[in-house]
Amino acid sequence: MERHFDKELVSLNEKLIRMAALAEEMIRISVKVLVFREASPIEEVNRREKDVNNLQVEIDEDIVALIARMQPVAADLRFLIAASKINGELERIADQAINICENTVFLLKYPQLKPLVDMPIMADIVQRMVRDSLDAYVQRDTAKAQEVLNTDDKVDAFKDQIFRELLTYMMSDPQTIQRALSLILIARNLERIADHSTNIAEEVIYMVQGRDVRHHHEEKQRE
Repeated sequence: MERHFDKELVSLNEKLIRMAALAEEMIRISVKVLVFREASPIEEVNRREKDVNNLQVEIDEDIVALIARMQPVAADLRFLIAASKINGELERIADQAINICENTVFLLKYPQLKPLVDMPIMADIVQRMVRDSLDAYVQRDTAKAQEVLNTDDKVDAFKDQIFRELLTYMMSDPQTIQRALSLILIARNLERIADHSTNIAEEVIYMVQGRDVRHHHEEKQRE
């Protein structure tokens, strides 16, 4: 029974890793659409969202079945609860990639407002946070999870920098307002992906150590 439970946990991990890879690829493609102003890959992002949604339902069903059948306690129960929450975070990350594409579709109707410098760097950091948060989960690595939490400040700094720069465009020329707002929304989408990654990292710390760091992280951000 115990060996069977372990095998099912491995299968669950594999599905979460596959889901994370899809979400990360959706981010990469959506940013590529923005940077290279090429709309055709958006269809690929939409297809991958369907795969992510199907995996989310499948993983939720697996977790409910495991809890009902195995009645896990302590660390195993924390693991399954964390997996359920991470499943939801990954689905929201995929949603944010869709939002980036939707905002980019508007931008592609008009001439490019400015060369994109900070946004691709910000996107690279965000993608690494997604990848590292799932690595921390699979490896039960709380140090790596903490690194993800620490990286969140870098993403916030990029978002603020992008907002300040675009604000100068809007103030100097009202005709740039709609395009600037779309870019601000994309920066916000990337920031939200980073937030979901930190949520995953927080779940890892709770799963491994039984320590809830959510509000501590929020308090540190406000300092």
